[in-house]
Amino acid sequence: MKHYALNTVGVNKPDDYLDFGDTFLDQDHLKDSFATELIIAEEENCDDRKRYNYKIRFPTSKGPQSTNATVIEAMRCPHPEQSRGNPVRFTPVQVEAIRSGLLPGLTLVVGPPGTGKTDVAVQIISSLYHTYPTQRTIIITHSNAALNDIFSKVMARGDIDERYFVRLGAGERDLDTDSSHDFTKIGRVAYSIHRRDQLLEQVQQLSESLGISGQAQRGADGSPSYTCETAEYFHKHQIVRQRKIFEKKVLEITGGNGEDVTALFPFCDYFKVKSVSLAEARSFFSALEKLFSELAEYRPFELLRSQRQRADYLVTKQARIVAMTCTHAAIVRSNLIELGFEYDNVVMEESGQMLEIESFIPFLLQKGRTDDSVSGLSRLKRVCMLGDHNQLPPVVKNASFSKFSNLDQSLFARLIRLGVPYVQLDKQGRARPEIMKLYSWRYNNLGNLDHVSQSLAFQRANPGLVYPFQLINVEDFEGKGETTPTPYFYQNMGEAEYVVALFQYLVLIGYSPDKISILTTYNGQKELIADIVKQRCGVGSPLGGVTPKAISTVDQYQGQQNDIILLSLVRTKTVGHLRDIRRLVVAVSRARLGLYVFCRERLFCQSHDLKMTMDQFLDRPTKLQLVLGETVSEDDTGRTVNEDVPPEQVFEVEDVSHLGSVVHRMQEDMLAQMEES
Repeated sequence: MKHYALNTVGVNKPDDYLDFGDTFLDQDHLKDSFATELIIAEEENCDDRKRYNYKIRFPTSKGPQSTNATVIEAMRCPHPEQSRGNPVRFTPVQVEAIRSGLLPGLTLVVGPPGTGKTDVAVQIISSLYHTYPTQRTIIITHSNAALNDIFSKVMARGDIDERYFVRLGAGERDLDTDSSHDFTKIGRVAYSIHRRDQLLEQVQQLSESLGISGQAQRGADGSPSYTCETAEYFHKHQIVRQRKIFEKKVLEITGGNGEDVTALFPFCDYFKVKSVSLAEARSFFSALEKLFSELAEYRPFELLRSQRQRADYLVTKQARIVAMTCTHAAIVRSNLIELGFEYDNVVMEESGQMLEIESFIPFLLQKGRTDDSVSGLSRLKRVCMLGDHNQLPPVVKNASFSKFSNLDQSLFARLIRLGVPYVQLDKQGRARPEIMKLYSWRYNNLGNLDHVSQSLAFQRANPGLVYPFQLINVEDFEGKGETTPTPYFYQNMGEAEYVVALFQYLVLIGYSPDKISILTTYNGQKELIADIVKQRCGVGSPLGGVTPKAISTVDQYQGQQNDIILLSLVRTKTVGHLRDIRRLVVAVSRARLGLYVFCRERLFCQSHDLKMTMDQFLDRPTKLQLVLGETVSEDDTGRTVNEDVPPEQVFEVEDVSHLGSVVHRMQEDMLAQMEES
């Protein structure tokens, strides 16, 4: 790898500074990230700012003999003031993962639930973009939801121009952004043309402010007379010449350090300023250079006339961050190779959920050494795979292929098992510490971030509920447990009614429906719960139109989270596919503040595979414990999570019918209050 780094363009040499960009929020954060190492700060020429970017060099030589710490050098650089940048205070292990992702070669990042895999991926993408201006990065995920999440977070930073983004695939329609145009190829072409028109209008106004052209030169509809080509000539013959004259006069008259250069600055009318200092004048010139530089990038859209040609040019030449799912990569591979698509970096989220072949295809979207290529050499320099092999594996419906051919093993899991070095994130910031313990036994040294114990949301108890997590035993409802209307379509009416009744109770005492998600382990139960929600919260009911944030299966909800999770395990005869401990880890790690599991206690708690988690549930009663009279409030007066509830305030729910009667009474009270008001 050292030989590769020394002989490859676009890769840091071993002794070069590594640009971490805005990874560090301040100098204390930088020092905390390398707590066992000696930091030598060397400032670059930059003014006093609240925030800086940092470049760091990691030499192989040791520091002073008096310490055993490695000497690393940190160079402070200006941080763009208009950029929001990175808001996350990364842990030392996350910083190590980012460092590995910026270096050439393969990076594996194992991220337990809530440890910030996506934030690490976003920082790697941003740092690569700023460090290597000519390189292209592709983002690959297994699901559209995860791809939209990481894509939105990269955009939300505000330090990458949106003209360099493109999102391939049908899932783009679910992407929520503030852009005037969508992020499909066609949408990006439309944005580029729209942006070109805006810049040409600025060039026209600039020309008119200098008296070179006037209103007569505009089109009949008032459109600018310039094109990207003529704007380039205007820049070379007017703007560059004016700047040279300006700098020469400043040097002659003021000696190069004049404060007021208004009389010498030729663009006062255009920028609408009455007085200009030398520093402001040079910043105005820089803004003009940026304008013409961006305009030059849109010139091919004038030369290419068909929409197809423009879209192909956008993907192969202009876009620097291209996002797609692994399925879409397989669909468009032949077309991308035919177009000569090339890229330098692959950032792959949800690697543990992809089949091996799905993981390989994104590496082969460009011609390599063995292909009939002009260059004959692949540009790929970095592969960063993020995932968790302790969560759900790829879905293979054929049991023979899955179990006997090991087809459900991802490439990510294979590399981990083969002993390839990896970085495992060690601090979670999603769930309460009590909920985290339900799955932390599957990971080595998984701890909590400070805000999990310090922030108000985690310190307060869940109003109306005695415990932050609980297992609720559900016996046969009307003489039935699990049913199968059609083969493998498992349903459990008792659990479905119980879950919906608890959802109604929570909404009635003030919880936002968007803070509650209902999960189950089978599609049949998901459909049944959705039907019951429509009935109980349909038009004409007191809770008409109220629905949870999501009604989903555990498998489909991987990678997502919510404050309150209501989980139905459905089965009453056998444990079923929850016996796979990886599915259990996903199921119990989706909740931030409250997890309430509905199941047949004696079945699941006697399963040896689930023992480590179920034993923690059995430390608490298996009948739902409520605190009647408590409501959700925005002030700080709520009960704390460690505060015991007086026995006389605890209301124990016997079964689903009991809770149903409580909810019915609360709805009648609500209707009575509405009638009175």
